[in-house]
Amino acid sequence: MHIDSTIAISQAMIAFIGFGLLLVGGSLIVMRLRHKYHPNLIGALVGGMLCFLLLEMLPALT
Repeated sequence: MHIDSTIAISQAMIAFIGFGLLLVGGSLIVMRLRHKYHPNLIGALVGGMLCFLLLEMLPALT
């Protein structure tokens, strides 16, 4: 796949981010249901992953 325009790049990044959020959200739901983790722990994991994602992807977007 060859992407030339900036709109296509941003759409592809949004698609991959959405897919990643679905995968991460699904795995967190499974962790909650199977292992009975506390919701605060899951919130901390989500916050840590979003912070990592922001720090790693922000330079790529700008």
